[in-house]
Amino acid sequence: MLLVRQRALPRAAGVAFVALAVVPDLMHTLPVVAWALFNGLTGDFMLYLRALPDRAQPLPAEVELWSHHLHCVFHSGVIALGVTAATGLWLRVFWWPLAGWWSHILIDVFTHSDDFYPSPVFYPLTYWGFDGVAWNRPGFVIANYAALAVVWAWLLMTRRKRHQR
Repeated sequence: MLLVRQRALPRAAGVAFVALAVVPDLMHTLPVVAWALFNGLTGDFMLYLRALPDRAQPLPAEVELWSHHLHCVFHSGVIALGVTAATGLWLRVFWWPLAGWWSHILIDVFTHSDDFYPSPVFYPLTYWGFDGVAWNRPGFVIANYAALAVVWAWLLMTRRKRHQR
């Protein structure tokens, strides 16, 4: 049966998958964190984190430049493909935690609109990004959390079944 996990997921592999799924959104905040901490502007950093398309936090030009390019690099399918190919050649196998990064890119392509952090999936070839459905719309947020709950329940149920054998 396809919906029953056949073997346990190694903890380190799961942690690596989750870490690589989160890295793209963490990396582009590093210049903003450095700027805010260096200048004692932690309140401005919190505004940046909660920004909406019509209320984006203005940043110094250099911070904006670094943040923008890090966002582009870590949301680029072209760059992820290069890293995946290099890792595959080195290890001689697909290192599956990279699927965490790929999942982030794929999800962001369709859940970011042109109004707010579009995902430049073909960067550095172009800045073009798909105009998707904004993830912060209430209906989408509800559907997202419902999907997460279903996946979490599936993981728990398949874990219990495996341990009952």
